[in-house]
Amino acid sequence: MSADSRTPFEHVNAALAQLKEMRHYAKNNAENLTAQWLLFDGELKKLGQTERIESLMMRQSELHDALAEEIDALEELAVTLQPPPEPESA
Repeated sequence: MSADSRTPFEHVNAALAQLKEMRHYAKNNAENLTAQWLLFDGELKKLGQTERIESLMMRQSELHDALAEEIDALEELAVTLQPPPEPESA
């Protein structure tokens, strides 16, 4: 099925799938960055790098939160776009 022949419902579901994958990777990246931060906190302070790493961690967290909000909004939209069930044959 080409992109031009997709219904709005199918477009929303495709975007949802991509955003959910992005959220998954964003969460993993934040966890990895936090783990590295905890391992090297003392050394980073000595090198004056704490503010830069904290900024990265904050932006990564904001991205994760924004992805979650957009996923929620698109899931609500998908419900409204879902085609009605086909009538059952007797």
